[in-house]
Amino acid sequence: MPLPLDLPGRPDERVARQLVEAALYERLVEATVAKNGAELTFTWSHGDKRFRCAGMEGAFGRIRLSAGSVENERRDGAWQAATLDELVASLPASPEATRRLLSELQGTLVHCSWNDRNLRQASRRDLGFAALEGALHEGHAYHPCFKARTGFSESDNRDFGPEAGNSFQLAWLLVRRDEVSQNLPADEAAFWIAELGGEVFARLDRERARLGLAWDDYNLLPLHPWQWTSLRDTLLAPWLANGTAHFAGIVGDLYTASQSIRTLLNADRPEAANVKLSMNMSNSSSLRTIEPHSVCTAPVISRWLGDVVGSDPLFETAYPLAVLEEYAGIIAGRDGPLAGQLAAIWRRSVTSVLADGEQAVPFNALMATEHDGRPFIDAWVHRHGFRNWLGQLLEVAILPVWHLLVGHGIATEAHGQNMVLIHRDGWPVRLVLRDFHDSVEYVHDFLREPNKVPDFLALDPAYRTALPDQYYWMEDVETLGELVTDALFVFNLAEVSHLLQTFYGLREADFWKAVRRMLAEYAASHGLGARQDRLGLARPTITAEALLARKLNTGRSSHAVSNPLSTPDA
Repeated sequence: MPLPLDLPGRPDERVARQLVEAALYERLVEATVAKNGAELTFTWSHGDKRFRCAGMEGAFGRIRLSAGSVENERRDGAWQAATLDELVASLPASPEATRRLLSELQGTLVHCSWNDRNLRQASRRDLGFAALEGALHEGHAYHPCFKARTGFSESDNRDFGPEAGNSFQLAWLLVRRDEVSQNLPADEAAFWIAELGGEVFARLDRERARLGLAWDDYNLLPLHPWQWTSLRDTLLAPWLANGTAHFAGIVGDLYTASQSIRTLLNADRPEAANVKLSMNMSNSSSLRTIEPHSVCTAPVISRWLGDVVGSDPLFETAYPLAVLEEYAGIIAGRDGPLAGQLAAIWRRSVTSVLADGEQAVPFNALMATEHDGRPFIDAWVHRHGFRNWLGQLLEVAILPVWHLLVGHGIATEAHGQNMVLIHRDGWPVRLVLRDFHDSVEYVHDFLREPNKVPDFLALDPAYRTALPDQYYWMEDVETLGELVTDALFVFNLAEVSHLLQTFYGLREADFWKAVRRMLAEYAASHGLGARQDRLGLARPTITAEALLARKLNTGRSSHAVSNPLSTPDA
């Protein structure tokens, strides 16, 4: 069940292809490009090795290579499939960065191969939301380290990987209060009874008493069981030895991993909170711990966004939007060696916001194909009619995010995992956004209601000495806009436009022409043309994140890409 260009059962080919696509797109290799109709041939050299591949250029200049086309030239002049070692060696990076990248690419292959050997190949179209979260095994459609999961063994992948669908309980610590910061929505005991249930809380309370500890001195904190195993004999060992922390057991509800791995869904009570927990692993572009500053700030940001959305009737009528509130956060050891390793954020579940007759799918399901070789969305498209369905999808998926940005001045990183599409029998009806604690930005003079913005300087000492653009507040409106276009368009909807061109014959240029018209109509209908113009959408190029260059520590985190939204309609 691959992405449109993938060869089933060939993760090696996909990893090599995505690596080269990213390297070409971010201009990490100096390639010569030859055109043969719509097809492009790329050739480049590194030392005495020559490489080539073929493909096309898609929306925002995204490189889409043909499967099996990444090759290098042998000494006898024949061409053969290029290996990961050879491709990585051709990139401009230090030996340390090269070794790390190659290790993560190989880890991706290991975990993809495990999935191919062990997962049942069946249609995902009728799965409920939680099951679909796990079954979306494709991972990031651009980043070549999309399943690196450093430190995960094959047994870990089976026990804790989302694809296997296994459930597990959380590990619990009692941590000395002077090492803990927390932001809870209620009295501490009431919070834990509400989250855990009286019986589980009583069990943990009995363990506290058995250890001879007092609630006045110690806090509860959940850990992912993999994280507990990873830390107990390493970073956490000094705390366990000196009594700063005590292990309280593995108890409570069963959870399953979402596609993000570290955010867990309650299997026993689907309407209960998702819990986001730190995991000391790298996957795709980042380490999956939790930024210490963001943990207790998360509930404040959620209340702010909830207030903004709740006070604007357009988010109920014209641009239906629900934000999944991150309502509680706890962190321990935030300023020492354990910084970001012991943290938890509670988030409202998707199931809890569904009305009768509504179904939810993670948005990145819309860019996937199924075991029958057809898109996940195929039945929806035929049931409702391609043009009608697409028009509704664009309005439901884009305009709530866009109104939050243009209408209110708030940018969210609306990529495929952070968006959930709510539909009725395949017809898009509204959007859900999630994961805000470290992915919301604004420019103060672009805010519609600057008086509502949280007083960040009072929330955390880290904010008082922050550099420009380091946390939530930014200096430049065009850069703010690019945060949205980067996540929502370049690395999200560009995958949908590519799929629609591949399977339904809709040219990507026409897809983005429809988006451009829709955004122009949105601005005109609300008198927001001047505000929208400040985002710089008329520019022929915009800035996109250079994910591979950043991974290689090249000193470059972004690059200019072509902008299909800039061309005026004829």
